[in-house]
Amino acid sequence: MFLVEGAPFSPKTPLRFCRYNGSVCCNSTDDLQLQNQFQAMNVSADTSCGTLLRSLICSRCDQFSAELYRIESKKPRTSVPVLCNSTVSANSTQSQRAAVDFCSKVWDECKNVSISNSPFALQGRGGADSWQSKSAFCNEFGGGSEDDGLMCFDGGQVSLNNSRTESLSPPSGICIEKISKGAYINMVAHPDGSNRVFLSNLEGKIWLATVPEEGSGRGTLQLNESDPFLDLTDIVHADTALGMLGIAFHPNFLHNGRFFVSLNCDKVKWPGCSGRCSCNSDVGCDPSKLGPDNGAQPCQYHSVIAEFTANGTTSQPSSVTRVSPQEVRRIFTMGLPFTSHHGGQILFGPKDGCLYFMMGDGGSIGDPYNFSQNKKSLLGKIMRLDVDKMPSAKEISDLGLWGNYSVPADNPFSEDNELEPEIWALGFRNPWRCSFDAERPSYFLCADVGQEEFEEVDIITKGGNYGWRVYEGPYLYNPPTFPGGNTSASSINPIFPVMGYNHSDVDKVQGSASITGGYFYRSMTDPCLYGRYIYTDLYAGAVWVGAEQPENSGNFTSTKVPFNCAGDSPIQCDTKPESPFPSLGYITSFGQDNQRDIYFLSSDGVYRIVRPSRCNYTCSKENVTAFPRRGSSPSPTPSPSAAGRIWLQSIPLVELLLLISSSLLLWSIY
Repeated sequence: MFLVEGAPFSPKTPLRFCRYNGSVCCNSTDDLQLQNQFQAMNVSADTSCGTLLRSLICSRCDQFSAELYRIESKKPRTSVPVLCNSTVSANSTQSQRAAVDFCSKVWDECKNVSISNSPFALQGRGGADSWQSKSAFCNEFGGGSEDDGLMCFDGGQVSLNNSRTESLSPPSGICIEKISKGAYINMVAHPDGSNRVFLSNLEGKIWLATVPEEGSGRGTLQLNESDPFLDLTDIVHADTALGMLGIAFHPNFLHNGRFFVSLNCDKVKWPGCSGRCSCNSDVGCDPSKLGPDNGAQPCQYHSVIAEFTANGTTSQPSSVTRVSPQEVRRIFTMGLPFTSHHGGQILFGPKDGCLYFMMGDGGSIGDPYNFSQNKKSLLGKIMRLDVDKMPSAKEISDLGLWGNYSVPADNPFSEDNELEPEIWALGFRNPWRCSFDAERPSYFLCADVGQEEFEEVDIITKGGNYGWRVYEGPYLYNPPTFPGGNTSASSINPIFPVMGYNHSDVDKVQGSASITGGYFYRSMTDPCLYGRYIYTDLYAGAVWVGAEQPENSGNFTSTKVPFNCAGDSPIQCDTKPESPFPSLGYITSFGQDNQRDIYFLSSDGVYRIVRPSRCNYTCSKENVTAFPRRGSSPSPTPSPSAAGRIWLQSIPLVELLLLISSSLLLWSIY
């Protein structure tokens, strides 16, 4: 059954069938599918019933549609939103009466209309005319209105009441502590839920580290530099934009021991690096005409995803502290046309278990071969792979796969046969650090590095086109050269960023800008950051905090916030005489541990966000006594549920009720 899923976003042009304004939850492919669903009902769009049915179907695209399709224990709703239907007071306005009488309106207009593939069918019943009475019909499909505080559908876009639309003040500042020296580019929480994490560097080593308790002033990150978990330095080619760029652990790692590494290699130095070149005749690119790039041959360097195992010596992967560098399986290999812009991050989707692979446009100024918009190229794309199912030789041949993986049947190519089957989304310059929200898995956010004007954060949706190189963020982009052809702005329906910043907004002393994407903050450590998206710039040393308001609307505002280093930081932070803020070096990435605390990974070390009061920042929600310094007591760290109870005690009642309501809703959807 059709069901639009995903976070709301703002397309460049309105949907053609579901003509909603602002943020929506449908892309152009979804819109066409909804149009086909309406046409299958065989009801004239010019009739009153047809108009109502169209509005019902298009409610799937409403930015608050999650609340329209509430799931109740006895009456699951999957085809029709909750229709406004409640008692009308004597003082109600005419518009209020129309809203609360919407279910009755649907009944009156459609009860005598024959509807094929009726959306009102439930447990084998037919259309509206099969119900015995208006009261029976509205008892089944009707629900509350704003009068009783429940969301319902009145035929148009949904709006939220004032209690959910009040502005949110940005946090007064972010307090950090430095817990390690050394430059790392990836941090992944150990799948066993412990206080251990995996850290990797660009050169090709992964370490297993223990995270210290926050607040003691003594705890530093515990790892043995001389004893890595995995050492691939013999095969990884590391340079400014090349190296080991991603690590991901299988969702079932605790049982199967499978994990994956994304790296770059040099085919001149390692025979195992050889693979197909991404510049080929299929995408209108001739490798012989690329010319040398920084002295490299075209496709001398490759992007590789390889599988390794922690099951070599034990049946308990969580106890393994060192693994063999021998590959179990080569998942993916692709030659790169230039030496930059190839993303490299890999993530497992929290809902589908598929492996997402972020790939840039391949490099050079302005994506000269227009790879990002070429649906037959994997450059400038986010890919989605099934690594649990081995492909057959026929499947590899027929689909032209680049390695040993299968293609999920619901990838966008199933609806757009022009797309390569691996592609999940397109139109990226260099997606640099993406994450799924720990509490709302449909919120998949990626930062995309800009060219000349704008650095952006995007909400990623199935089949979405994010504009590059037609657009750079919200601005039209004019490429200096285009031997690979061009794409007109009128031929695509780009999705614009939800957050970002102009290059003029960053510190010009650094001379450049390059966004580093982060996470939604879901820790209990700083409650004034809770639910906000944190991101930064590689060069500027600035931190932005994005707030979505109203919640689940896709409408974000972001604010540059100050940050400081706690006076009792285990390792003292470096400072610059000309700046009131600590110097963090180049912030290359973010990390998140099993307690959902957030870390900055920089060229100078690892920094953790801690309680704001440690830097004398004010947070009205922080109950200082409820946050004892972890490690100051022999008692064990509180469980997440216990920590949640402590945190909830410090939240005002109105916000607490809203939080509980949202949590119950999200639980019902996911």
